[in-house]
Amino acid sequence: MIEAMSRVTVAIPSHPYDVWIEHGLLGKAGALVREILGDRQQLFVVTVPPVKRKWGKTLTASLKQAGFNPHILEVKDGERHKVLSTVELLAEQLVKLGADRKSAVLAFGGGVVGDVTGFLASAYMRGIDFIQIPTTVLAQVDASIGGKTGVNLRAGKNLVGTFHQPKAVLIDPAVLTTLPDREYQAGLYEALKSGIIGDPQLFHLFENNRQEILRRDAQVLEKVISDSARLKANVVSSDEREHGLRQVLNLGHTIGHALESETLYRRFLHGEAVAWGMVAAANLALATQRLDSVGAGRLTDAVLSMGRLPKVEVRSTNILKRLKSDKKTKNGVVHFILPRDIGKVEIANDVPERAVLSAVDELRRISGAR
Repeated sequence: MIEAMSRVTVAIPSHPYDVWIEHGLLGKAGALVREILGDRQQLFVVTVPPVKRKWGKTLTASLKQAGFNPHILEVKDGERHKVLSTVELLAEQLVKLGADRKSAVLAFGGGVVGDVTGFLASAYMRGIDFIQIPTTVLAQVDASIGGKTGVNLRAGKNLVGTFHQPKAVLIDPAVLTTLPDREYQAGLYEALKSGIIGDPQLFHLFENNRQEILRRDAQVLEKVISDSARLKANVVSSDEREHGLRQVLNLGHTIGHALESETLYRRFLHGEAVAWGMVAAANLALATQRLDSVGAGRLTDAVLSMGRLPKVEVRSTNILKRLKSDKKTKNGVVHFILPRDIGKVEIANDVPERAVLSAVDELRRISGAR
């Protein structure tokens, strides 16, 4: 069964695993999970109410058919609930249900569910196995792959976390058919990011097939997911713990994370914040002479053509202050990922503060004019 599916290997030396991609895979998930986990019986599924309501029966039936009796654990939906108290609540539930070191957890939801579940799995009894079944575009193309887990603090996003690789990632593009338009479009920005940092052909796919992507054409969408997953897998296989190459995946995230935390995670979906962060990165690359006006305009147009984004209504000085506590800031110096061309980026630690302030001002101007 498995060999008939599209497979992307995450070749991390200490913990290699596969990303399986197939339309309708959710109905086969039980057999796949059984093959991956062997004869273990205790399985716990962490999800959110909207995902359980739409797809829970399909997954549960598949798991039961494979001999599992899964326990379903629900958490509240949204970035605001990606906090330590949620992890503690889940851990207490695992204890009450008798979970031990041989148990496994399954993350069934978007990026928040994956991050929280992965962190839970990394810490519970000092580490148990988990599998990702991502149900949003953002999670399928990016967040579920690579082993980053974590939660937010009031001071910033993802400041507490671990690296804990999943046993496997199972992706069913069919679940995206019920995703709200805003969430769907927000996730596409992470796929577009993959094209900008290292896959010009994927970027061209967005430029030339925007309407097909937006209307969720199955064939085009599966290619977007597969190509994005392949790029992410190649990057993390070379640099599991973000010591070098993996940092390029943070394109748009430096200012994007600051926008999210400054607005208390209430205004922007993660992908929307990253979208504005990529526009800001294009402006910073232009200001520091890394990218010409044609390239900056092309990148910005690709982002803005995907749909309407929430307005940026924050003080530039507040964003600058937020950047000081970002994980990518070292010895007080903010590190940005900036494009040099479509498919090529670099780490920059020489961006003047005035350029950052100007870039955020430009985001306010653009968003107000749309």
